[in-house]
Amino acid sequence: MPTEPLKVLFVCMGNYCRSPSAEGLFLKMLQEQGLTTRVHVDSAGTHDYHVGDAPDPRSQRAAKQRGIDLSALRGRQIDERTDFAEFDYILPMDKHNHANLYAICPPEHRHKIRLFMTFAPERAVAEVPDPYMTGEFSYVLDLLEAACAGLLTDIKQRLE
Repeated sequence: MPTEPLKVLFVCMGNYCRSPSAEGLFLKMLQEQGLTTRVHVDSAGTHDYHVGDAPDPRSQRAAKQRGIDLSALRGRQIDERTDFAEFDYILPMDKHNHANLYAICPPEHRHKIRLFMTFAPERAVAEVPDPYMTGEFSYVLDLLEAACAGLLTDIKQRLE
């Protein structure tokens, strides 16, 4: 059983919609399971578009409708010097961000990078679409919830 918390990093392009929503959802699930001291959660973007910004107001509204408060979260860009070594799970939302991460990740840490939707095979969707332009925030939360549930199962098995 790991003595240090497992560390999960959700990644999208700007750390503005999908990855902070996943962070908030997963934190809520961990709280409900009493696992917040055993799992550390963060989110980041592959680009620096929204560093220091709160999540998209539309993401915040959609999350709030599900009892999740994202208002304290702030965007950050992936830190190549520390994030790959520090995190146990590095979970990009789509293939484009997966490729960006893989290209800058040291080879010894590449095994940690997995498309997030691999944790929800029942959804038959490989990627979480970016709702920034489409406005499909509720649909994105549905996908994130399914993948978060699968991730939680995976983590609980690792913690046993």
